[in-house]
Amino acid sequence: MKKPIFRYIGMLMVTYFLSEMQGTLNAQDPVDQSEKNKKSDAEKQKQELVKKISEYKPDAIVIRDRRSNLIGIASSASEGVVGSDQIRTRPILRAGEVAELVPGVIVTQHSGGGKANQFFLRGFNLDHGTDLATSVEGMPVNNPSHAHGQGYTDLNFLIPELVEQMQYKKGVYYADQGDFASAGAFNISYFKSLSKGIANVEGGTLGYARALIAKSYKVGPGDLLYAVDSSHNDGPWVIPDNLRKANGVLSYSIGDKLKGISISAMGYKGSWHSTDQIPKRAIADGKDPYDPNSDGLSRFESVDKTDGGWSNRASVNLEAHHIDKDHEAKTQLYGIYYDLRLFSNMTYYLDDHERGDQHEQMDRRTVVGSKSSYKSINEIFGLKMENTVGLQIRRDYILDGLFHTESRARLETMKEDSIVQMSTGAYYENKIQWAKKFRTILGVRGDTYDFKVDDLQTFTSSRRIAAIYSPKGSFVFGPWLKTEFYISAGKGFHSNDARGVVLKQNPADPLVRTSGGEFGLRTEPVSGWQSTFSIWQLDMDSELLFTGDNATTEPSRPSTRKGIEWANYYSFRSWLMIDADFATSRSRFRDTDPAGNYIPGSIRSTFASGITLRDLDGYFGSIRVRYFGPRSLIEDNSEHSAASTTVNLQIGKSFGEDWNLVFEVFNLLNARVSDIDYYYASRLKNEPVGPNDGGYNDIHTHPALPRSVRISVRSTF
Repeated sequence: MKKPIFRYIGMLMVTYFLSEMQGTLNAQDPVDQSEKNKKSDAEKQKQELVKKISEYKPDAIVIRDRRSNLIGIASSASEGVVGSDQIRTRPILRAGEVAELVPGVIVTQHSGGGKANQFFLRGFNLDHGTDLATSVEGMPVNNPSHAHGQGYTDLNFLIPELVEQMQYKKGVYYADQGDFASAGAFNISYFKSLSKGIANVEGGTLGYARALIAKSYKVGPGDLLYAVDSSHNDGPWVIPDNLRKANGVLSYSIGDKLKGISISAMGYKGSWHSTDQIPKRAIADGKDPYDPNSDGLSRFESVDKTDGGWSNRASVNLEAHHIDKDHEAKTQLYGIYYDLRLFSNMTYYLDDHERGDQHEQMDRRTVVGSKSSYKSINEIFGLKMENTVGLQIRRDYILDGLFHTESRARLETMKEDSIVQMSTGAYYENKIQWAKKFRTILGVRGDTYDFKVDDLQTFTSSRRIAAIYSPKGSFVFGPWLKTEFYISAGKGFHSNDARGVVLKQNPADPLVRTSGGEFGLRTEPVSGWQSTFSIWQLDMDSELLFTGDNATTEPSRPSTRKGIEWANYYSFRSWLMIDADFATSRSRFRDTDPAGNYIPGSIRSTFASGITLRDLDGYFGSIRVRYFGPRSLIEDNSEHSAASTTVNLQIGKSFGEDWNLVFEVFNLLNARVSDIDYYYASRLKNEPVGPNDGGYNDIHTHPALPRSVRISVRSTF
C-alpha cells in the first residue's frame, strides 16, 4: 500500500507542476510592456481577486509583523504571525533565538553552540524541542527517535536575514498540527526573492565573526535566490567553543502568492567543542579561569575537556500552490539528510570511576515526506463555509548509536539500532460563518505510525503499529469594539522513541494522548495596540522528561499544566514600537507519588519586552529585557533554579539607502546568571564514591554568556 500512495502523490504533483509551468510560460511576454500591464484588464482582475481573498480567505493574507490585526482571521487567541520587520530590529545572539519572537518562548543553551538549543514554553522544559513542532519552509525540523532525545530540533542551519515570516500556533486546537505540537508549533518561511542583495560582515568579542551574502535574480519566468553564510564563535569558555558553521540556500520560484511553484536546496555544516553544565560544588568563586593551578573550576570551565561534536544537514524541497476565490490547493515534497556526532559527559566519573562516563551519540538519517491540502470555499444556504482536507506523510530511515568513549575514542558499543519509522496523518477541517459575529472551526485528525527497529547487536527485529484520532475545535464570537473572543479545545499527542516502543518488557506507549483547552480574546483597545489574552490548560497522559543518567528523554508520569498568557504589541508612531509579553503557569504531576508532584524543569513565569526605534533621522535600534522565571528541579521542589533577567541592546545608523552600521550588546548589565540548571547525581574524578556506590546529587549549571559586543556593516546592492 505504501508505494501506490507515493506514486499517486508524485503523479498529482508532476501533472500540477506541468500545467502550472505551461500556464506561467504562456503568460510571459518577451516585449517589455510594464506600463501597459499596469492598466491591463488581467492585472485589474488579479487585484480584484487578491482583494476578495483578503476579505474572506485568511490564509491568503501575507502578514509582515504583529502590527497586523488578526481579528476576523485567527481561529484562537494563541496563534499569530511574526514578520521580517521584527527580526531585523532585534539583537539575536544565536540563530535559534528567532523562536523567541513567539510570545512566551524562551531559548537557551546548555552545551556547545553547535548543539540544538533548549526551548521553554507553557510550563514546559521542552529539552531540545519535544512538544514544540518546528518547521522551516514546511519541512519538519523535529527528529523522532533521535539519539540525543525525542523530537531533537536543531535550528543552527537557519539564516535570520532570509526569514520572511513565522507563523505560530499554541495548543492542540489545529487540525493541521500533529506530532510534537502539544505545547505549540511554528513554521518559518523564507523569502523567495529579494528586492536588493544583502551583504553583511560582523565581528565581536568572544571570538565572534560572521559573513553573509544573499541575492536574487530574474532568470527566465522565475526568481533565482542564493545565500551563503559562514560564522565562527569561541564564547567565554576556558577551552574555546571554536564553533564553525557554514550555511547555504539556493531556490528557484515561479509565480506569486496566489499561484506558483518553487524548488529549494539548503545545506549546513558545523563543528564545535562543548563546555557542558558543571556541578555547583565544583565551582570556586574568584578562581582565575585561565589559571590551571587554581583550586576548583571557574564558571566557564568544564569537567570533561573533550566534549563536543559535529553535524551536517542537507535538504531539497519542492512546493506548489494555487489559490483563487473558490479553492486553495497546496502540495509539497521534501527530502532531508541529517547526521550528528555528539560527545557528552553529564555524570563525569559516576559509572566508570577510571575512564569516565563520556558517551558518543550518533544519529544519521534520511527523511522523505509530503504534505498536501485542498480547501474549497463556498456558500451553503447563505452561510460562508470552508472545507479543508489534508494528507501528511513522513518516513525516517535512521541509524542510531550509543558508545562509551574516553576523549572521543570509542571503548565499547552500548547500543546500535537501525530504525525505519513511518507516519501518516490525514485531517479534515470545517469553518462556518454562522452569523456576522459568530463562526466555528471544527476538525478531526487521524495519525498512524509504523515503528520498525533492528538491533544491530543482537540481530533481532521488532515492529509495532499504532493509530490515534484527535478532534479539535474553536468557537469565535465578535468582534465587538474591535474585540473578539475564542473558546478552543482539542486533543493531540506526542510519539515516543521507537526503541522504547518495541521493547518486549514494559514497552512505552507509542502515541501519548494530550488534551487541552483555552479561553482567550484578541483586541485593539486603541489604534495601533494589538493585545491577546488567554487562559489555558493542557493534560498529558505521560510526560517526557530529561534524565541525567543517559542525557536523554524518557516517558514519565501524567501531568497537568495551566496558565495565563498576555501578549501586546503597540505601534505608537511609525518610528516607535513597544512590545510586552507575559506568561505564567502551574505544572504538576497528576498521580500520587512520595517523591512529590512538581515537574522538574517546568517554568513558572516569563516576561519579555522591548522598545524599537525605526528610521529616526537615520537611526534605529532596540533595547530588550527578558525575565526567565524560576524552575523546579526536583519533584518535591526542594531544589530549584533561580530566576534570571538579561538585557540586550541594538543601535544602528543608516548611511543612505544601502549602508547600515549596527552596534549590539548582549547581556548589557553583565548579569551573572544561569542559562539552564539541572539536578541529578554525578561524581568528580577525585571524589570518594557516594552512598550505594553512587555519586552526589547537586545542581548542575551552565552560565549565561557574559557581556559581549558585536559590530556589523550591512549593505544592500
